[in-house]
Amino acid sequence: MALLPIIALISLGGCAGGRNEREAPVTPSVTAPVEAPMPAPTDQPMAPTRTILDNAAATGSLSSFVAAVRAAGLATTLASPGPYTVFAPSNEAFGRLAPGVLDQLLQPANRESLVRVIRFHMVPGTIGVAELQRRIAAGNGTATLMTVQGEPLTVTMTQSVITLTDASGNKSYVEAGDMAQANGVVHIVNGVLVPKLD
Repeated sequence: MALLPIIALISLGGCAGGRNEREAPVTPSVTAPVEAPMPAPTDQPMAPTRTILDNAAATGSLSSFVAAVRAAGLATTLASPGPYTVFAPSNEAFGRLAPGVLDQLLQPANRESLVRVIRFHMVPGTIGVAELQRRIAAGNGTATLMTVQGEPLTVTMTQSVITLTDASGNKSYVEAGDMAQANGVVHIVNGVLVPKLD
């Protein structure tokens, strides 16, 4: 499957499709029913002495993200010194994609699309929640982060929840933030964001 159709499919189903635990409003989207989760490793607390990759691999709710990182060939990057800020989509976020999209992305033929999607969830440096809030306030309600993919990611607040918006208008909300890592910080988000369509 070509790059543009895969990214377009993600754009249709990748944004958050329901209310998260903090009750942030969500824009309507095309979502797929979430299937029963596969057995996953038991979540362990993220240790600030381990890398992003090691902590994510030990977190059952991030198993789809880890599978995508490995299929994209980015495992070494997330195990390197970095530092990186990673907005890691939960398994539930990947479950909101249209049926079959994640399986298609994980195919070797679609590696380029997958690399773009994963890199769009990564920002150079360590940016915690307090710094995101500071940047949003300094920007009169909006901050822009440049992703490792080289494309901007818009950050705002919806009620008291940090909201990420991609170029297509898909929104994702930070469900759990400020998880310190040896090589950066992880914020778990409830939607898969999409880089700009070419």
